[in-house]
Amino acid sequence: MRRAELIGFALAGICAYAVDLGLFVWLRSGLAWDPVTAKCLSFVAGCTVAYLGNAFGTYRGSRVGGREYAVFFAVNIAGALVQLLCLTVTHYGLGFTSPRADTLSGAVFGMALATCLRFWGTRTLVFRSRRGTRTSWTG
Repeated sequence: MRRAELIGFALAGICAYAVDLGLFVWLRSGLAWDPVTAKCLSFVAGCTVAYLGNAFGTYRGSRVGGREYAVFFAVNIAGALVQLLCLTVTHYGLGFTSPRADTLSGAVFGMALATCLRFWGTRTLVFRSRRGTRTSWTG
């Protein structure tokens, strides 16, 4: 694993997060969509931005196509489930029910674990090119 790979993955993730959050807020607040529909659409948009950033940036030169996007999307759903699991365990299992505890478990600890899963899944399952053939756009 190279530092450039981590930086590229992080940059793609930051852009995806910005798209997800921005679109969700706009759909929810600006257009008054229901929260579940707004979140579903913003999640798909964020996944697409992350895929494109990784496919044409971080893992440039790897195979890109429908199979890779489908696996990438599945890896991101698994990451979202990790976040949800962290929140569920702390809120309902351990009884930490304050808004602060929910934020820490879902958006901090859950996000950290989900990011590790997403990184592993992206490099191992999605863009699984031969070692040494990856070229990163960050260096």
